[in-house]
Amino acid sequence: MRRFLKPAAGLTCLFALATAGCSAESEGTSDAAPAAPDRSSAPPNEATESPAEAAEPVTAYAPYVSATDASGNDSTGSPATYNLAFVIADGSDCAPRWDGTHAIDDSAVKSRIAQLKQDGGTVRVSFGGALGKELAATCDSASELAEAYGRALDAAGSTQADFDIEGDELTDADSVAVRSEAIAALRQERPDLEVSFTLPVMPSGLGEDSLALLESANEYDVRVSTVNLMTMNYGASYDGDMGGYAVTAAKAAHAQLKKVFGLSDANAWRGMALTSMIGVNDVDGETFTLSDAAQVRAFAEKQEIAWVSMWSAVRDQQCEKGTAEKAQTDCSGVEQSSGAFAKAFAG
Repeated sequence: MRRFLKPAAGLTCLFALATAGCSAESEGTSDAAPAAPDRSSAPPNEATESPAEAAEPVTAYAPYVSATDASGNDSTGSPATYNLAFVIADGSDCAPRWDGTHAIDDSAVKSRIAQLKQDGGTVRVSFGGALGKELAATCDSASELAEAYGRALDAAGSTQADFDIEGDELTDADSVAVRSEAIAALRQERPDLEVSFTLPVMPSGLGEDSLALLESANEYDVRVSTVNLMTMNYGASYDGDMGGYAVTAAKAAHAQLKKVFGLSDANAWRGMALTSMIGVNDVDGETFTLSDAAQVRAFAEKQEIAWVSMWSAVRDQQCEKGTAEKAQTDCSGVEQSSGAFAKAFAG
């Protein structure tokens, strides 16, 4: 997904799906799913499932919101968690900044985060996105990278970190490895840290690069709580039922997550999240409707998926001219009432 841009006609925005979940140490204050087991442990089964799996899970609603600018639709649907988009590098150095423009300790951003928490949700810091440089591409070492991630989490007062990895950085094996090493070190320092990855997906499932990233996380013993699938922007060959494509993509990825993490059917679903780009997508012919949102919500509830999300809260309103042919940064491009997608995803 792209980072937030100031509203302007003709600009498109796509965000990277945030994947998140909770570790075994979580106190249940987030929308997290049970964490994947270590590769060295036996796959879970009916006799050995953790107590967390015995609990009745609820599919949460966790929209992407701007870390710097408030929207009147941010709290519609009573989100369990807000995905703060995005923390990226400041130019070519290792300094984390909100959207690449605001200092990590910016007082206005701190006030913004405090208000979101006051509205009843936790906050998850999303690193990366489709624009700008993810910190792993600019920091010189895993220790420096871990420190940069930690600074952003501390600034937000968050124990939830999402890594939205796509584009060139998804194919960069060096940055993938240093990121895995840094996250593993960060979790050693912060045992309650919940780690999710937001990754692109097709109706056929996760691509080879995404699977390689998850295997890298395994190699460094990163405890991944949730894999958040960006169910959007598939390409010219997919121009029909966006809700159906999201369901098909989730089913394909489910089989892959079972294999990568050695999970049971139930835990593979509970370790998954789904993020859709509402309204008109960046690919011609792809429009995600309110009916699609209701379909995704119903499927997620049935499978007990950890959470559903959308890109983004600021787009959850009708454009001034009603509809739009191209994706807009500040409206959906379809006819709707303000906050309608949030209500559909919240169930």
